Amino acid sequence: MGVVESWSRAMGLLRKHAPADYADLPGPATEQILAAAEERMGITLPQDLRAWLLQNNLDLPEEDADDDAACCGFAGFPDEGSFFLGIRSIEKLYANRPLPDGIDEWIPFLSDQDGWSGKFLDARDGRIGNWFVGEVTTTGEYASLADYFDSVAEMLTNIAKASHPTCSVAEGRLVWS
Repeated sequence: MGVVESWSRAMGLLRKHAPADYADLPGPATEQILAAAEERMGITLPQDLRAWLLQNNLDLPEEDADDDAACCGFAGFPDEGSFFLGIRSIEKLYANRPLPDGIDEWIPFLSDQDGWSGKFLDARDGRIGNWFVGEVTTTGEYASLADYFDSVAEMLTNIAKASHPTCSVAEGRLVWS
């Protein structure tokens, strides 16, 4: 399954089981937005990341963004401590990212609010890694962005079955304990 299909599967589950959270998510980025971001960043976004952002650009509306936060996003998805990044947050974190273990071609797509930890796409080979400032970086945690989104879909399936250890759904929203 490709990244668009994997993301669509996760979004279908979110829409079905946590419709209020799903309704909060914005629409897609445009090619123009992505091209401008690539120019400012001085990189070409990997195809999988680009395809995902063309499905959902998960930036908060500018009026809701916190200028003091390293990253802004929709709290509570995919988990209680981190959130998917939209292109503005990707740009901001990319510009200030630590360069762990000599990996200089990584692009963040998920972070905590402070930008201290998260997941990144290794632009060299498309694998997904995990960083935490001051800790050893893990690369190859997932083989691809599609594999990572498949894991998010599995998590949402477990939440829907009430078999997730720390999350349930109440009033159409994911609730983390």
